[in-house]
Amino acid sequence: MVKEADPVDPSHALFDRFVQAQTCKETQQNFIELCRHLEVEPRDYKHFYSKLKDRLNYWKAKDLWQKIDKRGAHPDYEQGQACHQNKCLVLGAGPCGLRTAIELALLGAQVVVLEKRLSFTRNNVLHLWLYTIRDLLNLGAKKFYGRFCSGSIHHISIRQLQLILLKLALILGVEVHTGVTFEGLQEPSGSTGWRAQVSPASHTAAAFEFDVFISAGGGRCVPDGFKIKELRGKLAIGITANFVNRHTKQEAQVQEISGVARIYNQQFFQALQSEIGFF
Repeated sequence: MVKEADPVDPSHALFDRFVQAQTCKETQQNFIELCRHLEVEPRDYKHFYSKLKDRLNYWKAKDLWQKIDKRGAHPDYEQGQACHQNKCLVLGAGPCGLRTAIELALLGAQVVVLEKRLSFTRNNVLHLWLYTIRDLLNLGAKKFYGRFCSGSIHHISIRQLQLILLKLALILGVEVHTGVTFEGLQEPSGSTGWRAQVSPASHTAAAFEFDVFISAGGGRCVPDGFKIKELRGKLAIGITANFVNRHTKQEAQVQEISGVARIYNQQFFQALQSEIGFF
């Protein structure tokens, strides 16, 4: 007699799809479906995470809740009350913008992120500092990307890092709007507070009133009235080449190389020059 398999809980399947999503659009769509199924409202930022945690009784999710709760218990957050009266607008959904949004959410603020792009396409690889790795591990990064810093080389593509941070931000009740271009700041007038001029002008983000504005859109996006100070090291010349990953056996066997300078690893570069004629 064959025992029938237990039916898969729809919420569990939706959570798995959300965790495994490999694009920005797929992540957002799966998140919306999960919220609808569990009947939780993401814009109820003060109670969203606690309701999501209560209604998603899934062992895979519980591992993530433990990570987030342990981080959220830090005294600096004051149990999510440190900035509970603040409304924050973050410009840019890059690694810096999303990580800032997560921190603000842990502090209890209402957070809205604007990103002009519709997708995450930057495959450039970042070398991570050890304290950055610990920070991301403590936030549950490996729950979204099991290969995160699993070897001796501590690096990750910008796109993959954005996906990890986007999922964490959404879980914490951060509103992330893609395909929205920031055009400028609109000063308070009458009973309205600070708002952003955006394109398309009819987007709901145009009505969001905030008291904290953080620009994480890069050096080319400096709002009027703000100054930028850029610190650069000595000039260096390098070449970045991006290749399509076809997931072949040969590609999987290629040795991973961290971003190192020749002066710090002369033996490696000498062997490279001897074998293929250039470095």
